[in-house]
Amino acid sequence: MHRSAAIPATALALILAGCGSKAEAPVEQIVVRQPGQAAAPAPAAAAPAAGDLVAAGKAAFAVCAACHSVEPGGASGIAPNLHGVVGRAAGTLAGFTYSKAMTGSGITWSEAELQAFLANPSAKVPGTAMAAGQVADPQRRAAIAAYLASLKN
Repeated sequence: MHRSAAIPATALALILAGCGSKAEAPVEQIVVRQPGQAAAPAPAAAAPAAGDLVAAGKAAFAVCAACHSVEPGGASGIAPNLHGVVGRAAGTLAGFTYSKAMTGSGITWSEAELQAFLANPSAKVPGTAMAAGQVADPQRRAAIAAYLASLKN
């Protein structure tokens, strides 16, 4: 083998050797308690950091982007632009024609209102023109709402 070919081959071998680290064996835990004593509650999962929630919301919003834009000053399409939606009264974005149900809803969008709407749009605003959008997963709804809240004017 030529010397010039041996150096890249050796480097590749070293890189691949580093990828094969051994995983540690799982540790078995045994919890002992007295008969009749209630089991200790499982530790709660840590809440995601705000930045992680916004990033997850941005990814989850990709489906919504088929109808909604979020660019500052961007045009509305099939559905209204949602940039700056948190704090805005429902049905008031200039240049978009809303359903009577939405303009008469009396909602001012907050993260909580967005989550309730995304859980079941037609239950939150009976008669809404939003045909899609029901998000069953509460964590996904929270992430989308956090993402929309991060889009401020």
